[in-house]
Amino acid sequence: MFLKIDAERVIDCLREARQKLNNAEGETVLDLSSVRRIDPKAVTAMEDLLGAAEAKAIKVGLRGVNVDIYKVLKLTRLAPRFCFFT
Repeated sequence: MFLKIDAERVIDCLREARQKLNNAEGETVLDLSSVRRIDPKAVTAMEDLLGAAEAKAIKVGLRGVNVDIYKVLKLTRLAPRFCFFT
C-alpha cells in the first residue's frame, strides 16, 4: 500500500493509513515529501500506526523524509521501527 501524506492534514492522513491497515499485507509506504514538520500529535499518530502495523506484521516505510522529521523520529526512538526510502 502506498499513501501520500498531505502536509495540511498529517494527523488525519496517518489515522486513515492506520484504518487501511485492516486490508493491507506485507508493507505500507508513506510518502512524506510534502511534509516539512511534524508536531507531537503527529508523532503520537505515527506511534499508533506503527503499533497497529507491527501487530499485523506489516512493515512501514517512509519516503521523502526531510532532515528535520528524521531528527524528530530519531529523538523519539521511532526511526529504527521504520524503513526509509529515497
